[in-house]
Amino acid sequence: MRSNGGDEGPLMREGQKTFTARRLRRDETPAEKRLWEQLRNRTLGGNKFVRQSPVGPYVTDFLCREQKLVVEVDGATHSTPADVEHDRLRTRYLEAQGLRVLRFHNDEILNGLDEVLTIIRTALARIPSPPPSLRDGSPSSPASGRGH
Repeated sequence: MRSNGGDEGPLMREGQKTFTARRLRRDETPAEKRLWEQLRNRTLGGNKFVRQSPVGPYVTDFLCREQKLVVEVDGATHSTPADVEHDRLRTRYLEAQGLRVLRFHNDEILNGLDEVLTIIRTALARIPSPPPSLRDGSPSSPASGRGH
């Protein structure tokens, strides 16, 4: 997920999220564009992905609602300690909503797309687990992606 100029946050209104999502779709990075070519039109195992989709206060890069899977593409703007912490909190929020999160750096997509697609296919083949609040009360952590 690219930085969106500070538009993302818990007080972001629906209209702002929609505007931000549209802007992010229009201004996609080369890595996002390359990955989207592989995810769109149900080309990855028949799974429908949408791009730059609002979920709560956040806008996800790619979301497969049926499989409860979010795929995030991280560039250079995700390298400072503050950005890493923001991504951690964001992932925790998404997981609390019952979503699984995979994170990839731009260079992983641009230089190793086949491996990235294999990881996504593997995640899609697994059945999503319910959010922690719907489990038997145990504090076990939800299924998570990589890199956080």
